Amino acid sequence: MVVLGILALTCILVPILNLAVPESSPLHVSTFTVTLLGKFLCYALLALALDLIWGYAGILSLGHGAFFALGGYAMGMYLMRQIGDRGKYGDPLLPDFMVFLNWDSLPWYWLGFDMFWFAMAMVILVPAILAWVFGWLAFRSRVTGVYFAIITQALTYALMLAFFRNEMGFGGNNGLTDFKDILGFSITADSTRIGLFLASGIMLIIAYLACRYIVTSRMGRVIVSIRDAETRTRFCGYQVESYKLWLFVFSAILAGIAGALYVPQVGIINPGEFSPLNSIELVVWVATGGRGTLYGAIVGAFSVNYGKTIFTSFYPEAWLFPLGLLFVLVTLVLPKGLVGLFSRFKRRHKKSNDAKQEDAP
Repeated sequence: MVVLGILALTCILVPILNLAVPESSPLHVSTFTVTLLGKFLCYALLALALDLIWGYAGILSLGHGAFFALGGYAMGMYLMRQIGDRGKYGDPLLPDFMVFLNWDSLPWYWLGFDMFWFAMAMVILVPAILAWVFGWLAFRSRVTGVYFAIITQALTYALMLAFFRNEMGFGGNNGLTDFKDILGFSITADSTRIGLFLASGIMLIIAYLACRYIVTSRMGRVIVSIRDAETRTRFCGYQVESYKLWLFVFSAILAGIAGALYVPQVGIINPGEFSPLNSIELVVWVATGGRGTLYGAIVGAFSVNYGKTIFTSFYPEAWLFPLGLLFVLVTLVLPKGLVGLFSRFKRRHKKSNDAKQEDAP
């Protein structure tokens, strides 16, 4: 409730402090800060998606960056189609990179992306279909543990290599960029930035409530039992593979939505988002915040990325060292993540109150 309250308060205050408070005021929130916070909200949604399957079902995925990037590419394709003849080469149909590469016509898989509803459908369907096919093959074969983590990492690496190729029609190494409009609004306008920030915050709150509903339901209890004793749960008559597959697909959809919200705020999507290192860093966010709590994933995404922003500002040549030290300290001192401090404080407070009640006459 505290995390949801902070998110809701942030979604209310940040737009007011950006649009209504003059820039000369110390309370003014710059558009750069709004964009940075919006990016953190997208990261938090991605971390929430991973925590749902890793923290509660015990499915460690090192390839969730692939679903994030696919959602981002779907949004990027829509934004590229909105440029029209305002590109460098002035072609009303083909993006600039296709004109540069002498493409004669728009590939069939780009058709329909000039419509917002179609692009949003692809943001959901493409990660969902990939997750369903991949998950069905893996879970049916009973691939678990470190083996599942390795093949998910191989999946995202293969996609990264594929999207680097110019022949794929996704911009190659440079990716998709130079966006102009979204839904008819200038993508660089302050009001648009606020709209994207609010969309990210509202989506994070909705996703959190949906995940909380899942893990506290009867299905959630079965999922936790799969994590703790998969063989015993299967012997009790539950279709373990179906539970894992459904949850994996839902998690992939959340990751795709996070990627779609991320792209218009940062202004670019390229094959680097498929990098296995990004997926590994995502696991670190969840572990740092607190695995298996949902709100811990949000705390971890914000704290690690804020620390990363600070370190890159003050230590541009050696920022990885303090960031690595932070991860080591959290692992050694706080095995339950940063939110474990809160649980520890609650236990101590409860013991203190119990002791006072026993001493009272």
